Amino acid sequence: MFSLDQRLRDDTFVVGRFSLSLLLLSRDANYPWCILVPERENTYELYHLSDEDQQQLIRESSRLAEVMDSIFDADKMNIATLGNQVAQLHLHHIARYKDDLAWPGPVWGKQAAKEYEPEVLRSRVEKLANALAGEGFTVLTEGADIRSVSAPAPKIDC
Repeated sequence: MFSLDQRLRDDTFVVGRFSLSLLLLSRDANYPWCILVPERENTYELYHLSDEDQQQLIRESSRLAEVMDSIFDADKMNIATLGNQVAQLHLHHIARYKDDLAWPGPVWGKQAAKEYEPEVLRSRVEKLANALAGEGFTVLTEGADIRSVSAPAPKIDC
């Protein structure tokens, strides 16, 4: 059964679910920062996914990046899968700006994480959910603390 890594639970808010992946919003309000997590058990690398799931993840990632770029008017979309601290396969999608404090370097470790103001969080989640809602995406509890989501994501048979 799929289970979300505890660090991802602690560091994110849930936004919704694509057909393959859970969509999370990073708690760091310094950047528009989303994370896709394929809902597959024991998956640590892209090649652990079936060919079909790999293609689906690319479709979901592309859709998310396009929506984020449009909503947040990014200068550049950074998409990365590192896994050095969280082994579970997850893809970071970060809207970057030439005037952000970390530009042009990576965001990790450049500045302390900034907490969301409740209204900013609500607005960011709402914009993402509204832009993504429809075929292949289901909005979950808007801005929910993923630690409070009672039931684990349903198992999706491969």
